[in-house]
Amino acid sequence: MSLLEISGLTVRAAGTVLVDDVSLAVGPGDRVGLIGESGSGKSLTSLAAVGLLPDALRVSGSVLLDGHEVVGAGDRTLRPLRGPVAQVVFQEPLTALDPLMRVGAQIAEPLRRHLGLRGAALRDAVREALAEVVLTDPRIARAYPHELSGGQRQRVAIAMALAARPRLLIADEPTTALDVTVQDAVLSLLERLVAERGMALLFVSHDLAVVSRMTERIAVLRGGRVVESGPVGDVLWAPQHPYTAALVASARALDDALDPDASGAVPDADAAGPAAADAVPGADASDAVPGEGAVPGSDAAGRGSDGGAA
Repeated sequence: MSLLEISGLTVRAAGTVLVDDVSLAVGPGDRVGLIGESGSGKSLTSLAAVGLLPDALRVSGSVLLDGHEVVGAGDRTLRPLRGPVAQVVFQEPLTALDPLMRVGAQIAEPLRRHLGLRGAALRDAVREALAEVVLTDPRIARAYPHELSGGQRQRVAIAMALAARPRLLIADEPTTALDVTVQDAVLSLLERLVAERGMALLFVSHDLAVVSRMTERIAVLRGGRVVESGPVGDVLWAPQHPYTAALVASARALDDALDPDASGAVPDADAAGPAAADAVPGADASDAVPGEGAVPGSDAAGRGSDGGAA
């Protein structure tokens, strides 16, 4: 049985079709990617998976999350599913973080609600959640989100998403807003946590190299429709749809322009063989300007407590 089964999902806004008859499934332990340009419907599809689409949108089709219908469901049905079954990491961590609440209190909330932890057990669980994302400086739990660097905030968002130990993690462009070296460290962190916990992963991105690194199967969206899907190596090395081939060619051209001598993470459209993404070289470097107030201990203060992330 699939953890997530989307069948004929269609999303409309004022008569405009934003997602058109999309179907996909994510089973336990699967790593599935949604790839497409801005406006292709990939983020709307991921939000529909956990019932987070705006009320103004008209939704039809079926979204089964752990066997429960999400389309048209109310909070009584959705609340027990968000956390223990599925959770989302957003592109911009400030979307998920309350600017007026300390980081430790925000991580404590799902631990209290879903796992019933209180007192010393709750405080220990918050420290363990931060340590798991390589944030060991005790000042981070007492900090407000604006006092952290971008990389630290995204690590906190990941800690919050994983606090209730979901079986499915939905990552919606989780590293797009980060510096490239911090991006690599966060991707390595996600890879490790997904593997260690045996979670399923639905990874949303416009970056072919990142998707080929993080997933085993992909679906390519254009104009709200899935135009091609299959094992990541097959789709990226031997694309069958002209749009997929154009995406691969564009990514390859960008790789060559940035570094003509690099082997590149994205194959040529007419290449053959197993897909392999080259990791971005380098460890977790600073993504904050010195003196801007980021809490020391990870991204914004050199290696520090973040040193082992990658």
